Amino acid sequence: MRFAKAVVKHRILILILTVALLVPSAFGMAATRVNYDMLTYLPEDMDTVVGQNELLEDFNKGAFTFLIFEDMPNKDVAALKQQVEQVDHVDTVLWYDSLADLSIPMEMLPDKVYQAFNSDHSTMMAVFFDSGTSEDVTMEAVKQIRTICGKQCFVSGMTALVVDLKDLCEQEEPIYVALAVTLACVAMLLFLDGWLIPFVFLASIGAMILLNMGTNFFLGEISYITKALSAVLQLAVTMDYSIFLWHSYNEQLPLCENKEAAMASAIHNTLTSVIGSSVTTISGFIALCFMSFTLGRDLGIVMAKGVLLGVLGCVTVLPSMILVLDKPLQKTKHRSIIPDMRGFSKKLVKIFPVFLVIFALLIAPAYYGYEKANDEVYYNMGQCLPEDMNYVISNSKLQEDFDIASTHMVLVDAGLSPKAVKSMISEMDQVDGVKYVLGLESVIGSRVPQEVLPDSIKDILESDRWELLLINSEYAPASDEVNDQITSLNTILKSYDKGGMIIGEAPCMKDMIETTDHDFAVVTAVSILAIFIIILLVEKSLTLPVVLIAVIELGIFINLGLPHYLGQSMAFITPICISTIQLGATVDYAILMTTRYKAERIAGQSKKDAVWTALYTSIPSIFVSGMGMFAATFGVALYSDIEIVSSMCMLIARGAVISMLLVTFVLPAMFMLLDTVICKTTLDMRHIPCGKKAKEVIEHE
Repeated sequence: MRFAKAVVKHRILILILTVALLVPSAFGMAATRVNYDMLTYLPEDMDTVVGQNELLEDFNKGAFTFLIFEDMPNKDVAALKQQVEQVDHVDTVLWYDSLADLSIPMEMLPDKVYQAFNSDHSTMMAVFFDSGTSEDVTMEAVKQIRTICGKQCFVSGMTALVVDLKDLCEQEEPIYVALAVTLACVAMLLFLDGWLIPFVFLASIGAMILLNMGTNFFLGEISYITKALSAVLQLAVTMDYSIFLWHSYNEQLPLCENKEAAMASAIHNTLTSVIGSSVTTISGFIALCFMSFTLGRDLGIVMAKGVLLGVLGCVTVLPSMILVLDKPLQKTKHRSIIPDMRGFSKKLVKIFPVFLVIFALLIAPAYYGYEKANDEVYYNMGQCLPEDMNYVISNSKLQEDFDIASTHMVLVDAGLSPKAVKSMISEMDQVDGVKYVLGLESVIGSRVPQEVLPDSIKDILESDRWELLLINSEYAPASDEVNDQITSLNTILKSYDKGGMIIGEAPCMKDMIETTDHDFAVVTAVSILAIFIIILLVEKSLTLPVVLIAVIELGIFINLGLPHYLGQSMAFITPICISTIQLGATVDYAILMTTRYKAERIAGQSKKDAVWTALYTSIPSIFVSGMGMFAATFGVALYSDIEIVSSMCMLIARGAVISMLLVTFVLPAMFMLLDTVICKTTLDMRHIPCGKKAKEVIEHE
């Protein structure tokens, strides 16, 4: 209570301090780098990551891209090549004239070398950069290349994807944040009891969102998914706490001598109830930090920090604003459109067996869809972009004109004999889907003496430690076919050089698939265990954590299983994030109802009356919270052209509604069914008469 009184006393100071902190937060937001490359979150000890670092260290080559020139004379292509070579951070531009250095007749080049760079209407060159795929300087270089080469040139590669993704995100983010705020405001205007209070909520939550985004500066960088979702999620998740405080304040006003005393009581009550709720939500996000694919840690830390700041804002900034604006808030109050739920709740309690049957019938199809949907996720981030984006068009052109869907790079020991390398290349050429393998031996061929090759070509393909091979594949990254192909290529490579490595987009994605499959099981187990322990400690019960988690987990199975039945696929990261977010965020609804049910049973209410009271008192708060989360995310889902953002917001919106319905209809039925077990396994309910004892008490009375 001392803390609550201090907040009330120093409310003006709190508001001044909050406004003052927004200034450095704005600078922190501007200075926080955003990472748009998913592959950078792979564990550092993986061969693909180690190999990429070796390529940069030994060959001074990080990112690479293909340029496709359509219906352009060779002399014009050669002129553009010279301009591209002058772009900052372009290390090497490889075209067939580079191989011959204009001193070897084209007919002397091996056929596959010539065909690698030419089709009927197009010619292709490979551009290597001296910087990483997603570095700012590399992205700027790709933008310059696009400007230099014009509309007849198509730029593919991971950096091109990152550039297009960044541009689209920066274009969309202000709009869908505005959408989330607007729709959340509309929902609160409809379902709350005041015209002004929604704007006060948004101002308080908005300040905490800005503080959260500003403190990301200390992390160095965040992923684009984190940046895209964190503001919307923080708004949706922490809105509950504001609603709890407002309701508590209005309940205390007639009971206290003045508004200050009422607010102190409201803060005290809210802090007690919100701590349990927020801890479950935070633990859900913290569970993401156990992913070896470190994107989870990125999102988990930012969102856990956001919820913590949301709670802090709810018990400091929001009460201060309400007290300052109390007169206009009271004058603009109106009757909520949510009707009295006593009659409705009584009917639900009467027919509770129906909902138990529905619960039982839903388990099998929900879990089946959930398992199938997890097997149908996609890993290729190119699928996130609209079909008219430059990267998507360029990749389609590369596949159509050259039958190339992905490119692998092989690092093999430079000490391996040319004969052994030729033999290895020959075996690799026979692997299904391999278009061709290019290396020093391929370039030399049988008709070109090594001595006449320019030094620049030798520098591209050979260092003191490694020889570099390029493998073009007909199979797309993240497909089953390319993963089998990489496995076969790796087997061949290791038979010649145990220290050799295969790197590139497709090998990285193969590693990402294996990593995230393991992560999903770990994160799910950690989040369930953490929330189980928290509910066990909060409710002092062995049974209630099982009941609550079972209800919410069914909601997760339904939500994540629906894409299978609807013929939709999800990005690989979606099931991991949604399962923890939905569990952590919506278990609050269940805790709210459970706490009231326990309180009523301890106070002497019968099982039926306790469930009824818990139901009708909790429904308004659960409904407003659920619809607030739905409103904040649904608009973003409809608007965003970035599929991963759109689908995750749609799943969060749908998950909020599903969890809301299950808590409203199924959880009370579980209380009715398991009341005796709950009483016997809950520390502060063991004295309550139940079952036969309850009947005896009633008959005695």
